[in-house]
Amino acid sequence: MKIIEKLNDGKVHISFEVFPPKKSEDFDKVMGAAKKIAGLHPSYMSVTYGAGGGTSKNTVKIASQIKEECNVEALAHLTCASSTKEEVRKVIGQLRDAGIENVLALRGDIVEEMAFPSEDRFHYASELVEEVKKSGDFCIGAACYPEGHVEAEHKEEDILHLKHKVDCGVDFLTTQMFFDNNIHYNFLYRIREKGITVPVIPGIMPVTNGNQMARIVQMSGTILPARFRAIIDTFGENPAAMRQAGIAYATDQIIDLIANGIKNIHVYSMNKPEVAAAIISNLSDIIKE
Repeated sequence: MKIIEKLNDGKVHISFEVFPPKKSEDFDKVMGAAKKIAGLHPSYMSVTYGAGGGTSKNTVKIASQIKEECNVEALAHLTCASSTKEEVRKVIGQLRDAGIENVLALRGDIVEEMAFPSEDRFHYASELVEEVKKSGDFCIGAACYPEGHVEAEHKEEDILHLKHKVDCGVDFLTTQMFFDNNIHYNFLYRIREKGITVPVIPGIMPVTNGNQMARIVQMSGTILPARFRAIIDTFGENPAAMRQAGIAYATDQIIDLIANGIKNIHVYSMNKPEVAAAIISNLSDIIKE
């Protein structure tokens, strides 16, 4: 089933994300976690491609098992910066052959050792969207950045690039994580003004480890509101307390989003079934059909 059909049905949809293992010997452990998350009956699960494409070989495998064995729709991430055009086309063929109907098309991170830009690589996510579009009957998702992409000089420039990407064939967008819902509401207003009308799924991350925030801020430029900083400052050195506070904060964000008419929400659950289960438990009556 194509995810866009779910996003447009008017119901509340909660989805989760898993990432493939860095080491092949950890595959069963990751797949076990994915199956536990699938057991919570999310609307769909996304499977990442790995930084630099390093874990991409297992993306198709995990997505296929989630779909076939767990009966949960899978969204396979696909990045282009880390692979040649031929390699990307090969993976698209593997996804098509595995019956995966949903792809999240991403440029991916550019690391120093990459020969980029290069003629044998797709340079932008918009180019990858066009390639996926012509390669099969896929539902195509893409990323967006409510606080602006770190490489864009101005937010207006970022939105113009986003409009071009959507016009290339994007069916829905998923945001980078944010910790202040007002940023998301403002972003929606600005992109709708520019004619971007596809569904936009807010991405929410339950922060259960205070130490991970430094890297998140460095990589994404995410703004941490004072309320969230206070939580990290108070509970960051107490793992159990930080986990509980982080889940509560994420739950509060999700409830506010739903109360303001946003019914499709993606949770960056980081291969943690217990975190996903706590979120679902906190929302049990709110998301009842």
